Amino acid sequence: MKITRVEAIPLRLPDLDGTRADGIQDDVIVRVHTDAGITGLGEADASPEVVKALVDAPVSWARSQGLAGMLIGENPLHTERLWDKMYQGTLWMGRGGVTIEAISAVDIALWDIKGKALGLPVHTLLGGARRDTISLYASMLFEKDLGLMRERAQRHVAEGYRAVKFGWGPMGPDLATDVALVRTAREAIGDAALLVDAGAPWTAREAIRRVDAFWEYRPFWLEEALASDDLPGWARLTAAARGMRIATGEQETLAGAFRALLEIGHVDVIQPDLARAGGFTQCRRIADLAVANHALCVPHAWKSGILVAASLHFAATLADIPFVEYTVAPSPLRRDLIRTDVQVANGVARIPQTPGLGLEVNDEILQRYRVDL
Repeated sequence: MKITRVEAIPLRLPDLDGTRADGIQDDVIVRVHTDAGITGLGEADASPEVVKALVDAPVSWARSQGLAGMLIGENPLHTERLWDKMYQGTLWMGRGGVTIEAISAVDIALWDIKGKALGLPVHTLLGGARRDTISLYASMLFEKDLGLMRERAQRHVAEGYRAVKFGWGPMGPDLATDVALVRTAREAIGDAALLVDAGAPWTAREAIRRVDAFWEYRPFWLEEALASDDLPGWARLTAAARGMRIATGEQETLAGAFRALLEIGHVDVIQPDLARAGGFTQCRRIADLAVANHALCVPHAWKSGILVAASLHFAATLADIPFVEYTVAPSPLRRDLIRTDVQVANGVARIPQTPGLGLEVNDEILQRYRVDL
């Protein structure tokens, strides 16, 4: 079996609001086609047009090549070797960032092909599922309208979610606002686990003040409190956290950055995003780093049904994971773009068992929001 075509397809909602921290208002999916008639699906959490440019770029020289050109004619089952080939072939485009995000989309698609070709779900290829179901946390945004935020959170708890994450939005500028947001969140969800995602707005000193101020509301973790590369700051924050879990990692794309967060920053939870941090191939290595450092690995996921399914396959193989992120955003790119066998009830997902990722594109939605034609 050989790869015959790699296509990157940018999608965008016509009413996109760039002021909101909502990354599922646009998307880029990658389809990898083979001469066996098997097609794999992946996606990247990055600027759609930039990812497309990295896929389609012509060769410049050995260390500066587009992804599609490197993959045509290759065996798609050679996932590890092809990841290394893509990484080495794009070094002069940047050793991280959007280059790795584009590789992520292709890698997810290659594992999808492998599973379909072998008649096995991806989690079996990754070493085997340790569970048939997994709890989800409903992932939503903080809102300036506290009444609206409370109403939405209460609805998710009524749907059966036993953990809710609130993120970004108005969090950050001043302590009083931040405390009001966290207090309202706790009141809305009762005894459910509360996850706070700050969106990296603070210095270490400011973040430590929030730990003290949020303490009575019992967050399960405090996420993205600092700039991801502030390693001394993470170490200070973790040391002052009074047992509150400190989580981060969604900004990072390279395994070395996660190693530094664990070994220098001493964070409690790392959050690689399969659509940003190198797909299954590199995220497996990142998960091993978490195990070696006695930390949790809980993947970040705020994209379409492709990333939802991929994250469930990945999470099924991890020895210690409390729950998986489940985006409750109403975007049609999140809700309608992908047909999947993922089943969710009462805040719990069944791990997919269909070969590959178990996905199918809704072509009507794809064509409605496609922006490259």
